Amino acid sequence: MPELAEVEYYRRVWDAGLRQPVTRVHIHAGKRVTRGVDALAVVNALTGAKLLGSEAHAKQMLFRFSGNAWLGLHLGMTGKLSVAPPDFQPDRHDHLVLFQKKQALVFRDPRMFGRVRFHEGKTPEWWTDLPPAIAAPEFTAALVRDFLNRRAKLTVKAAILMQERFPGVGNWMADEILWQARISPKRLCGTLKPAEVTAVWKRTKSVCAEALATVGVDFSDPPKGWLFHTRWSSKGKCPRCGASLKTAQVGGRTTRWCGKCQR
Repeated sequence: MPELAEVEYYRRVWDAGLRQPVTRVHIHAGKRVTRGVDALAVVNALTGAKLLGSEAHAKQMLFRFSGNAWLGLHLGMTGKLSVAPPDFQPDRHDHLVLFQKKQALVFRDPRMFGRVRFHEGKTPEWWTDLPPAIAAPEFTAALVRDFLNRRAKLTVKAAILMQERFPGVGNWMADEILWQARISPKRLCGTLKPAEVTAVWKRTKSVCAEALATVGVDFSDPPKGWLFHTRWSSKGKCPRCGASLKTAQVGGRTTRWCGKCQR
């Protein structure tokens, strides 16, 4: 599933259409990915409108158009944004296509776990009500400490995957954060010492920042020496000590960690 950094990358992809009007809209009405959306309203509002700007927050994107029209996109598990030639012919997995004179902006989602949202008027509440971004000043050590303290019986891996406090962090980023913090994903939040909670907060901020600066810019890999480079291999070794990585379901997700480094 695309995480914070991948979402930022795909947001940038549609920058190719900035300040250009939409000439035609293709939308799959009545599909799971467009549930709750008035397809005719989308077509009427966006045809002729210019793409003015975009933002990414956690695993969601917001695209602003002239005429106070707002398009929200969530990639789900298999969603992707791309730019195609203006004569592009959508297939059954291309659920939203915004045609412009020079290109077509395509939202493709084969498994339809993503979502299209639309709003006219002021900035939609479903965007303004999102929790503070990890890069925001409001994402403080005290905020994280309070959140983990209130989930004493939950594994720290499961807690870090909770979007209401760690927006945009998914499976690989959670594993990276805990590996860098030297904390086992199976530890219960209530067993974490103050210094370990601080380490979770610091590593969450640094991992997300570095991922945005690499993956989020051009889809390149994070820095060498990260767990990222070995966690995908079934015979992966810890980049720090060389021990074989452990694998288990933690927090409902396949998790990899070093049993020697992460206590």
